[in-house]
Amino acid sequence: MFEAITPEEMVAIRLSLRVATVAVVMSLPVAVLVAYVLSRGNFRGKILLDGLVHMPLVLPPVVTGYVLLILFGRRGPLGAFLEQTFGIVLSFRWTGAALAAAVMSFPLMVRAIRLALDAIDRRSEEAAATLGASPVWVFATVTVPLAFPGIVAGIVLAFAKALGEFGATITFVSNIPGETQTIPAAIYTYTQTPGGEAGALRLSLIAMALAFAALIVSEILIRRSGQARADVE
Repeated sequence: MFEAITPEEMVAIRLSLRVATVAVVMSLPVAVLVAYVLSRGNFRGKILLDGLVHMPLVLPPVVTGYVLLILFGRRGPLGAFLEQTFGIVLSFRWTGAALAAAVMSFPLMVRAIRLALDAIDRRSEEAAATLGASPVWVFATVTVPLAFPGIVAGIVLAFAKALGEFGATITFVSNIPGETQTIPAAIYTYTQTPGGEAGALRLSLIAMALAFAALIVSEILIRRSGQARADVE
């Protein structure tokens, strides 16, 4: 049951880490911007934007994956444009798995960052503005540092979600060993294979260990951020 990890499993582990990392890096700038707009903005359509952002949380993952396949498949409008213009192919590639993971984890990241932004005392931002700081400078030097714990929490939640993403990924990019077979897909394959229980258990334990490690790292970063703010104050 506790045999050594096979080369195929190592490939799935490395691919999962790459997909989750790329998904978080892709999502973070957009998530911070969207969270800021939802937290500070007051405009028509705000409820619609909020609903659109959180749609992947309530839709069946297979539906999200199918929508991605329609849009970003080689015959889809966005997929055909990317392939013809930049030579980028997402469907049935690991990059497509990263896109699917980013879409599915995006709402969790936005929500965590937005809650952190809502908790900020706006008088701090107003004080910086009265001293002549531009809105961009206020955002970079006041808002982001104060919201840092929420940003870290959002990153960790998105990373964990991306590691465990299965439904949208397998619908959009299938389950191709060495190309799109992440840890969840490999576990699924083991569960459908006679005698695959040991491999499924190994990968499940590894997935839990990776998620736990991410939580520990985030807690350390949040505590250091809090201590740094306390020292400044």
